[in-house]
Amino acid sequence: MADDVQISCRNMWKVFGADPKGFMSKHGGAPAPEAFVSEGYIGAVQDVSFDVHAGEILIIMGLSGSGKSTVIRCITRLNDPTTGSIMFEGSDLLAANDQEMIEIRRHKMGMVFQNFGLLPHRDVLSNVAFPLEVQGMDLATRHARAQEMVDLVGLGGRESYFPRELSGGQQQRVGIARSLAVEPDVWFLDEPFSALDPLIRAEMQDEFIRLQQMLKKTIVFITHDFEEATKLADRIGIMKDGRMVQLTTPEEMVLHPADDYVAEFARNAPRDRIVSVGAVMEKLNGKSRSTANAIDAKAKIGEVAEQVLTASKPVPVVDGDGKLAGQLSRERITKALFGSEDL
Repeated sequence: MADDVQISCRNMWKVFGADPKGFMSKHGGAPAPEAFVSEGYIGAVQDVSFDVHAGEILIIMGLSGSGKSTVIRCITRLNDPTTGSIMFEGSDLLAANDQEMIEIRRHKMGMVFQNFGLLPHRDVLSNVAFPLEVQGMDLATRHARAQEMVDLVGLGGRESYFPRELSGGQQQRVGIARSLAVEPDVWFLDEPFSALDPLIRAEMQDEFIRLQQMLKKTIVFITHDFEEATKLADRIGIMKDGRMVQLTTPEEMVLHPADDYVAEFARNAPRDRIVSVGAVMEKLNGKSRSTANAIDAKAKIGEVAEQVLTASKPVPVVDGDGKLAGQLSRERITKALFGSEDL
């Protein structure tokens, strides 16, 4: 396993039915779709393999019933996978016994779910401190740690509020603070913002980005919203009928969707904020030209659209070292902005 890989899933299946392991064995570990139907089994996760790298935000998405939430439940062993392997920080997670899994979840995994799950009879500070209380931490230490997390998520001054006295966005901040209180190695979030109204949801997405810039957590995030995924993710995995259809960067997914299912998700994506100049520029293959008024290959096309569209000729593109890398014409940026496949 690569040094920066914190989670590695290989050939993971989660089957529901009378005898899942027997069903898998009967079909050689790879049942055909018709076998599930004819024998009354559900393949919630089917032969899924992927790695999660240290410090990255990996977003898994798909329609309802695609298997995305079941993947998280398998990784955290809230539901054990039927077959396959899960390595967590180099150790075989499926070999851990129940008590070891409890300790791993308490100390190494932070979890935030769609329903905030706050304790109504406890105030904000006590809710955030609760997982530390479960760990057996003394009152003063856990309250000091909880106060740090309350301040981190912008709720300083509301420590004594009860959940009923908070807005939906504030309640979600409490849930985030509580999940971070244990200083997890990996942070799991299952549609954490889906119950919020659009304005609060956008605010929480920005807050999430701010926290990640500060904390550099390894994150597995579940959503059904492609625009949310492209805003937050380093990589996106799209699932359909229990299988991972494509796993790549937002830019690659928008420019080169694996199939029509992925293309439908990406159809209305904000390409101006996703696609980089370097991905759509014309390479010059050794040709030389002036780099006056050049644009950065790493810039998003929306940032340079006005300059390129108003220029009388293609605009030079430079790499991170300031060296000429290519050029971007009005024709190419127009195709990139409006989804032409002819690039």
